[in-house]
Amino acid sequence: MNIPLGWIIALACALGGYALHGGHIMVLWQPTEVLTIVGAAVGTMIASNSMINLKKTISALGGAFKSKSNIKQMHLDLLCLMFEILQKIKRDGLMSLEGDIEEPEASPLFEKYPLIMKDHHLVDFITDYLRMMLGGSLDVIQIESLMEQELDVHHQETHIPVASVTNVGDGLPAFGIVAAVMGVVHTMGSIGLPPAELGKLIGAALVGTFLGILLAYAIVSPVAKVLEQNAEADSRAYMAVKAILIASLNNFPPAAAVEFGRKVLFSYQRPTFAELDEGTKAVKGK
Repeated sequence: MNIPLGWIIALACALGGYALHGGHIMVLWQPTEVLTIVGAAVGTMIASNSMINLKKTISALGGAFKSKSNIKQMHLDLLCLMFEILQKIKRDGLMSLEGDIEEPEASPLFEKYPLIMKDHHLVDFITDYLRMMLGGSLDVIQIESLMEQELDVHHQETHIPVASVTNVGDGLPAFGIVAAVMGVVHTMGSIGLPPAELGKLIGAALVGTFLGILLAYAIVSPVAKVLEQNAEADSRAYMAVKAILIASLNNFPPAAAVEFGRKVLFSYQRPTFAELDEGTKAVKGK
């Protein structure tokens, strides 16, 4: 991702501008201020989240720094998998899928798409609703309503890391003020020192405010935004599955139903019509 590059540009410009004004960079290095601000932010994050949410946040942070170069191929594989599933239903009936949806990890149908199998939540989403279709106890409207509810839950869960990191970013300027106030308190306790010494203490105190704001808007907020974008992009695969299955339940042929799914994917992450057509032709030829 572009996070490290953005950090470098932001810090270089902020510190470079300060240096060009004649400031001394080393004056900004105040370890106690960093300890106060970062420590308070981390402590607040731990206090305001359950262990499950903290694990979700740490996992999501790792993904924020990874490039998703294969996302388009993953979406193509998903569309081809759904096309193959619908083709099998059309050819052999819903009952022919019973073995595939009960044990997808051992299914010849699913194992052809390793990128999809890596996402266990997505596989569960697909198989759960195929199982409901197989049961035949729910109509199209009921299944669609249930899908919407599950997608809403998925949306809320994927935005837990976004909220956690955003809250840290929002709190950093305040913690910077806390560090600055503590520095001022220390300065007032040393009021008898010469003006030159007092100036250093006041400058060190003000670094807290500077660091809090810089860390919030140049370091943490961009990460929160990337997490939000990743969460929105990841949800598209689920929406595509929903669109395809609902279209199939409304008696659209497999090729048309898969096109419904392709259209809900972000334009820069979805295969073209020609790429999908080539992929489905390859499926038909197997």
